[in-house]
Amino acid sequence: LGHDLGHTPFGHAGERVLNEVCPLGFRHYEQSVRVVERLERDGRGLNLTKEVRDGILNHQWGLHPSTLEGQIVRYCDEIAFLNHDIDDAERAGLLTESDLPDEIRKNLGASPKERLDRMMQDIIYNSMGRDEIRMSEVTEKWLVEFRLFMYRHLYTDIRAKAEEKKVPFLLSNLYEYYEKHIDEMPSGYIRLIEEGDPVERVVCDYISGMTDSYALEKFVELFTPRRWFGP
Repeated sequence: LGHDLGHTPFGHAGERVLNEVCPLGFRHYEQSVRVVERLERDGRGLNLTKEVRDGILNHQWGLHPSTLEGQIVRYCDEIAFLNHDIDDAERAGLLTESDLPDEIRKNLGASPKERLDRMMQDIIYNSMGRDEIRMSEVTEKWLVEFRLFMYRHLYTDIRAKAEEKKVPFLLSNLYEYYEKHIDEMPSGYIRLIEEGDPVERVVCDYISGMTDSYALEKFVELFTPRRWFGP
């Protein structure tokens, strides 16, 4: 769960906004490490091992974990991410299992459980006796095909992206507001600034820790006029 701690409201759309508006940049996996090292326990952090922190920081595909534990987390994240997303898509009426290409179903499995079992067994078999965690080339090839299918048919689907265009306006306004009104953030964030953390980073700490609904609530509270007359 640690690798998800740095996720922003509205997912990767929110992450892109904070990365654009914050001069220090923003990446959810780096924020996840900051949460466990700096923000938790009133700034004392959780004192996690190198292996756990490596798994949190380098879980994303394309990054290169330096520990076996980190490599395991990277595969676990990718496998769970794809399998759960198609389940979510089915509940939302966007995709069904039968929409997956026959070759993917044949080579990875015809159901989420079958895919999980097959890929985990493949990783175990191909990692035994080695100094790295790996998949067979064939299974990894079909995992990449699975990922590409999901990007083409779900993650860029106009129905799934319909509300994303509103996210930059909402989060950029929250960022600019709290950058100018740091005293309106909770006391724990103000303390971080007093201890020398950059204002821009702490504002990102606060906003990235919000849920979707809380970010919407704060936006309405700060920028939407309240009715002040009449019944």
